[in-house]
Amino acid sequence: MASETLYLWFAYPDDLIDEQTFVWSSQVLSQGERERLDRFKFDGSRREYLAAHALVRTALLHCGPLTPEAWSFRTNSYGKPYVDPPSDLCFSLSRRAGLVACLVARGAEVGIDVESHEASSNIIEVAPSVLSARELAQLSLMTTDCKHNHALSLWTLKEAYAKARGMGLSLPLQEFSFVDCPPFGMRLEVNPSIGADAERWRFCTLDHAGHRVALMTEFRRQPHLEVRVMRPFQVPSSLPEDPQLAWFPKEFA
Repeated sequence: MASETLYLWFAYPDDLIDEQTFVWSSQVLSQGERERLDRFKFDGSRREYLAAHALVRTALLHCGPLTPEAWSFRTNSYGKPYVDPPSDLCFSLSRRAGLVACLVARGAEVGIDVESHEASSNIIEVAPSVLSARELAQLSLMTTDCKHNHALSLWTLKEAYAKARGMGLSLPLQEFSFVDCPPFGMRLEVNPSIGADAERWRFCTLDHAGHRVALMTEFRRQPHLEVRVMRPFQVPSSLPEDPQLAWFPKEFA
């Protein structure tokens, strides 16, 4: 596993509609995960949960010495998962009904979030309670289409940052901002009251399978990104290696 490399994995819950495929995929889960899987009442939720947890184990398989079913995990006080026993491997997971994504790095915290493009209207509705004053001010100057697109990016970036910090939505969302600064792109600004060095983070967004995906990493230089897809009964297929993404802040490129 190369240093300053991010490994981005995707999986699709609908790949597990076939019962035989579902059962086969569930074999990599721990006993506790299988018990939780059995408690889901709706098939869609069961597929989403299984795709997510199988994806984490598959992604880690390609970065460490263990088989998928051998990985163990712990959580911090905010619920962020880590490899157990402690390792320099860091990962973050995000799941929605149509897409699951996992981001893995060695020696650097990471965060990821995915949201359906269709969620942008809902984000606009709750914007006053989740966006900062700086973000709301910039949003108010945009046309409707640009506003929805930008709000979607803001929300996924904020979630990815909160996950990378290991605090999730316990982190006050209005105390940090992703500010558009033409011609340099976006910049993260963090209120010192929540104790973080904004300059240590790099971030970007991309679109995949009808979703906006936000990536956050501690790497100070632009990382190398490898993107893979997990499909049942297939050798993982690579998407174009190191996609040409716009990473921010640009001054550290």
